[in-house]
Amino acid sequence: MWRCFCRSKIHRAKVTETNLNYEGSLTLDPLLMEAAGLLPFERVSVLNLHSGARFDTYIIEGQRGSGTVCVNGAAARLVQPGDLLIILAYAWVEEREMSRFRPKVVHVDEANRVQEVVESSVLPRAEEG
Repeated sequence: MWRCFCRSKIHRAKVTETNLNYEGSLTLDPLLMEAAGLLPFERVSVLNLHSGARFDTYIIEGQRGSGTVCVNGAAARLVQPGDLLIILAYAWVEEREMSRFRPKVVHVDEANRVQEVVESSVLPRAEEG
């Protein structure tokens, strides 16, 4: 059996800008992408902690070290600069692989700089191994 899990999460990233006239996507600083294990054009879910809005889009790379979190296209209407976001990527994991699967949570500061990356197990401690 396969199960769908949160594979990585960028927690409380601050929107730095929006661009309604871009064709669509979420521009991220590559340092955030690397910390979360995200690739360009990968699908993500975005949750806005200020408005409750949720949407799916894909990632594109911004300028390295810039702290950029820019929501583009139609989704730009769902956020404002300064809003805090949770950015989620998912993966399908086969049950026999669950003991090795380690989701990542990336914590950032107010400038979207990586402060900590926490990896966890999806299995209760008694089942790990």
